[in-house]
Amino acid sequence: MSPVSMLLIGFAMSTDAFAAAIGKGAAMRKPRFVDALRAGLIFGVIEAITPVIGWLMGRAASSYVEAFDHWIAFGLLGALGVHMIINGVRPDEEGDAEDADKHHGFWRLAVTGFATSIDAMAVGIGLAFLDVNIGVMALVIGLCTLAMVTAGIMLGRVIGGMVGKRAEIVGGVILIIIGATILFEHLHGAS
Repeated sequence: MSPVSMLLIGFAMSTDAFAAAIGKGAAMRKPRFVDALRAGLIFGVIEAITPVIGWLMGRAASSYVEAFDHWIAFGLLGALGVHMIINGVRPDEEGDAEDADKHHGFWRLAVTGFATSIDAMAVGIGLAFLDVNIGVMALVIGLCTLAMVTAGIMLGRVIGGMVGKRAEIVGGVILIIIGATILFEHLHGAS
């Protein structure tokens, strides 16, 4: 996998965390950089661990699905992309506004970070069938998430919900394009 594809996956995996960070930043009274960095570290570490878990699960099953692995990667990335797009266009439910002082502790951030990293675990499963260094990929995803969440917290106060949903739509489109590219390269490389 090319470095550009790895970077695009890293940013695509971090867009849902970015959207959540904008919401967190909008809910905080006046987020400081240290608060944003702390949230970025929590999200980044979790987002780096989950694709490794998915990759390990995928590797365990790889000998059984080697003949159609490219379809699995395409299906997982495509489905995740569509899911992210749907979440991006779905209106927010009422009651999402959280009390600013109660909901920014470590465990609350860790649970939110895990919830936004489930897609990274699924991507890890798909990556198990490709020639990818999972350590480098996990590091890229973690660093992209660290940067995006830190920026999202700081931007959240200024731009609130305006950008968050759009970021998730862009991330979904990127995943679909990467999945289609993997399928295209495999099918044309086999002929």
